[in-house]
Amino acid sequence: MEPAKYFVHPSAIIDEPSEIGESTKIWHFSHIMANCIIGSNCNIGQNVVVSPGVVLGNNVKIQNNVSIYTGVTCDDDVFLGPSCVFTNVINPRSAVNRRSQYAKTHVGKGASIGANATIVCGHNIGQFAFIGAGAVVTRKVSEYALVVGNPARQVGWMSEYGHRLNFDLNGIAVCEESQQQYQLRESTVKRIV
Repeated sequence: MEPAKYFVHPSAIIDEPSEIGESTKIWHFSHIMANCIIGSNCNIGQNVVVSPGVVLGNNVKIQNNVSIYTGVTCDDDVFLGPSCVFTNVINPRSAVNRRSQYAKTHVGKGASIGANATIVCGHNIGQFAFIGAGAVVTRKVSEYALVVGNPARQVGWMSEYGHRLNFDLNGIAVCEESQQQYQLRESTVKRIV
């Protein structure tokens, strides 16, 4: 039998079948449930629950105490901060089985979700969006948007390197770290250089 090409701490539980990419690390007391697909070079911190059928892209970083429930998909390079949580039913009741009503939530490439944020199911997060710590997302988040608060509201725009963008009168902004250029037009941000 060929040795695993990923690392699993002895206290972690991996239910089969699951697909785990090369060089991924799964740390203490985490539980990967059946039928998950986890990409390469991911880091899954301590006490993380990944529910059945969740799909994670490559290079996803999940900090400690995160819950990712059925119906969630994350593209490559997503960051999930400590103790953030996703939901998958809009009106849960203990006595009512709603497994057939799980809502889907998609997190776009390069998005970051801050510590203790809650993502209410059915609201997609655009690529490179930035969800502030403790935010409660109750609606769709645009690409490159910076949202904070409860309920989360947009307060600006972020670069792919995670810096707040300041647009000039022509709708152009430059990331202070990468020097990438962005254009704001009709409430949409795109990287242009």
